[in-house]
Amino acid sequence: MDPVTHGLVGATSAQLFSDKDTFRTASFIGFIAALAPDLDVFLGSESNPLLTLELHRHFTHSFIFIPFGALIVSLILWLFVKKRISFKHTYFFSLMGYSTAGLMDYITSYGVYLFWPFLDERYALNIVSVFDPLLSIGLLITASIALYKKKKVYSYGLAGWLFLYLCFAGIQKSRVENIATDVLLAENDSNTELIIKPTIGNQILWSVRFVEDGEICSSGIRAGLFSTPLVYEGECAVLVDWDSTYNPFNGTVMYKDIERFSELSDGLLILHPNHPNVLGDARYSMLPTTTSPLWGITIDTTKTDQHVTFNSYRNASPEIRTKFLDMILGRVD
Repeated sequence: MDPVTHGLVGATSAQLFSDKDTFRTASFIGFIAALAPDLDVFLGSESNPLLTLELHRHFTHSFIFIPFGALIVSLILWLFVKKRISFKHTYFFSLMGYSTAGLMDYITSYGVYLFWPFLDERYALNIVSVFDPLLSIGLLITASIALYKKKKVYSYGLAGWLFLYLCFAGIQKSRVENIATDVLLAENDSNTELIIKPTIGNQILWSVRFVEDGEICSSGIRAGLFSTPLVYEGECAVLVDWDSTYNPFNGTVMYKDIERFSELSDGLLILHPNHPNVLGDARYSMLPTTTSPLWGITIDTTKTDQHVTFNSYRNASPEIRTKFLDMILGRVD
């Protein structure tokens, strides 16, 4: 989830338990506390780039870490607010803000270790993209009014907008799943698992993928509100059996890194079409109809004792942007 949305939800959570005298201070504390868990991006290592991916949305987002994370935030922020409120209230507002971070990331698609250390698994609801301007603008408007008026009624309005939007997002995903099952899986095994994710910045165009016969196939589904759904069938790519391919290097740093990246990618790895030595995460691409991965690791079998390099391959060219917009607007060639 983007920082602005994170902060606004955290601020609102704190506002709901404040009074008029502490309203703005609570907003400030809740806003900062909601951003704090994402400081985990600084826990990585330049020499071990996958460590950053592994630690992001990890223990700092776990339910069990919330009281400790909130305490750390409180100890820092109390230096700035101690003339206005007590440490007890500082901690409570931090707790309210911090507790929203993992849940807000949970509604997106990358996944969060909500139950670490009891369950070492990422959980994702896959109903909102990491950046959704309609959601954020609604939150920003109501939060600004609430902050200006110092009235909780507007905070309840923000919470209501968030709830309604998430309900809408859940309904959209359910619609897409039904369409995909009826159209894309009509001739396939009904037990085939669909990988459904919203595309960036909207609730209309969704990315749908499924695995069949060692391949992952991509499609886009436009689930318009007042129009007939459209299905954009895309490409298929062969999944890499990395364990067999790189088994001769078993035990090396390179092999272990491939294994780590496979776990981060739910075991769905493909070769990048433009970079033959790059293993990419098959779940994400710029367009829902393509299989060109957004990120991946470079495999160099001459340097098996070194960590692999991690790179992004985002192509936001005018051509890609035009195709993306055409799909959202329902323009068919």
